Amino acid sequence: MQLKYKNFFSILGQWIFFGSIIGIVVGSTTNFLLETNDYLGDDIRAKRDWLIFLLPFGGIIVGYIYTNYGKVFLNDTAELNNLVIDSVHGKKEVPRRMGPIVYFGTFITVLFGGSTGREGAAVQMGGSVAAAVNKFFKVNRFDKNILIMSGISAGFGAAFGAPITGAVFGMEMAALGKLKFEALVPCLVASFVGHYITTAAWGHKHEEFIIHHVPEISIITFLKVILMSVIFSLISVLYCQLRHGIQNFSEKLFKKNHMKRAFFGGIIIVVLTLIVGSQDYNGRGLEMLEQSFKEEVPPFAFLAKLVFTAVTLGSGFVGGEAIPLFFIGATLGNTLHTFIDLPMSFLAALGLIAAFCGGANTPIAAFLLAMEMFDGKGLEYFFVACLVSYLFSGHHGLWPSQKIYEPKSRLYNISHAETIENVEKKKKL
Repeated sequence: MQLKYKNFFSILGQWIFFGSIIGIVVGSTTNFLLETNDYLGDDIRAKRDWLIFLLPFGGIIVGYIYTNYGKVFLNDTAELNNLVIDSVHGKKEVPRRMGPIVYFGTFITVLFGGSTGREGAAVQMGGSVAAAVNKFFKVNRFDKNILIMSGISAGFGAAFGAPITGAVFGMEMAALGKLKFEALVPCLVASFVGHYITTAAWGHKHEEFIIHHVPEISIITFLKVILMSVIFSLISVLYCQLRHGIQNFSEKLFKKNHMKRAFFGGIIIVVLTLIVGSQDYNGRGLEMLEQSFKEEVPPFAFLAKLVFTAVTLGSGFVGGEAIPLFFIGATLGNTLHTFIDLPMSFLAALGLIAAFCGGANTPIAAFLLAMEMFDGKGLEYFFVACLVSYLFSGHHGLWPSQKIYEPKSRLYNISHAETIENVEKKKKL
């Protein structure tokens, strides 16, 4: 009995140690990512509209970097998060150099006006740091996968200032219908340490989104929330399908020449920007995202951001997809406020969470994100919204490598242990 307790505390100490190391490193690198992105987006690009015309040439640089320095471990920038997921399943290895390459590619995309987010780079850096820890300490194969999950948790928790969400996201991201609770301790430690390193040690302040009024609980309101959640889930499916469709089409058109793909993708973004007559949909779009909680935004802002992001990432540029999904969902909620008798800020918040949930296929993490982001307001509504969005988005998603351990419903005739990518391929046969 005494030996069992000794082994237990030994393993527990090991998880805390590894989680802390990963959290410290990822928290610091994520702070660098956030501060640099803010500087490039707010202080440089926003004051120099002409930089958008250099986006095609930025695409050539991104394509060149991945062709010459990243081709050893991936075929395309779109595979980055999928590579991290595959490493959790033990299929592939995450190289240590992936993190710096991803950061540089993200900075170029943000500087020249590609529509993208930030959590992708943070999660990928987390996987890269975890891989380095694995190699340095010569962790066994089984524990290696758990540490990759803790790297994901550290990146997400630090990027959004949501440590509880980050802990669960690391366990939930890799597979639908399964949580690996054995990874809870290192994921929790890594996420909390990463968050506090970013905020307390480095002093980074995350964006705040405030729900000004939550409707009283009633059957009618719940029915409205369910209806809205179905719409938000479908818009997330539309984004995922368009984004992957553009990726597949451009790969075939340019025969996987990443420099040409990104160059022409950049040209399309420049043309779209000139047509729209505004750069509100370039970069991260945080200003309009925050505005959607306070006042009306252009009615088709969600559609513009959807197209801009799908073209940017589908043609080979680098970045995250959570913030674009936040933008799409929140601005769609803002637009629907005209037709649905619900508070504007509440609908924007509902759209932000439900669209993210539908794309990421992480209902528990999405619900926890709502609790952390909106101070626990409207928890009953957000819980229902996450479940509805998860179910109605079907087996689509941002990351084709996600494994389906359990189909979302018996209504879906899908085999266990399939991936989203395989399910999509079978539909086309």
